[in-house]
Amino acid sequence: MDSATREKLIVALDVPDLAAAWRMARRLAGHVGMFKVGSQLFVAAGPRVVEKLAGFGARIFLDLKFHDIPNTVVGAVRAAAGLPGVRLINVHALGGLEMMRVARAALGGRRRPRLIAVTVLTSQDRASLRRTGIAAPPLAQALKLARLARQAGLDGVVASAQEVRAIRRACGSKFLVVVPGVRPGGARRGDQARVATPAEAIRAGADYIVVGRPITEARDPVRAAEAVLAEIASALRTHGE
Repeated sequence: MDSATREKLIVALDVPDLAAAWRMARRLAGHVGMFKVGSQLFVAAGPRVVEKLAGFGARIFLDLKFHDIPNTVVGAVRAAAGLPGVRLINVHALGGLEMMRVARAALGGRRRPRLIAVTVLTSQDRASLRRTGIAAPPLAQALKLARLARQAGLDGVVASAQEVRAIRRACGSKFLVVVPGVRPGGARRGDQARVATPAEAIRAGADYIVVGRPITEARDPVRAAEAVLAEIASALRTHGE
């Protein structure tokens, strides 16, 4: 598969420890563009997991969703940016404009990881948002937070495939949109509420898609990744890229 297709795929290493992450990453190296290190793995293994993955050239999306007072987030973002191999870092847009603005400023302007903001988790639907006191439906809420992230100078957002087109219209073609909650046809939804197939996410305009369990829990993870890549490639052709 060509590099332009591989770069679209981020595999979530939502595994319990460094040894499991290392085994999976070594199997999938050369088949994916980036690996996502999230809270479970980072809490279990710490910065060492990022350093070890970067040691064989892996690119990392450090998915820790920083959401705190501005000063704390600045320190966290700077520490994250100092780790080898980190290409994407995220904060939570609900932290507010000032938090996002100072986080972006803390990264400087040259050779830095790109900073993106989580809008609405793909595990949430309208009912779950209402229970948290947010009356807006997911689309409206994600769009509002994407505009706020753009105003703060961030490079993009994390949003479901259902929101990509609206975010593109509002924030422009260069604003990154990373889409999680991606499930190949026939895969279990698990705890995800707003899902899309790889092809649907790419046709909607996703820059990157994040796939975890359908690949990492597959009997043959490499074959599962290649099937996702084939779907991405087909969607890119029909999308005119």
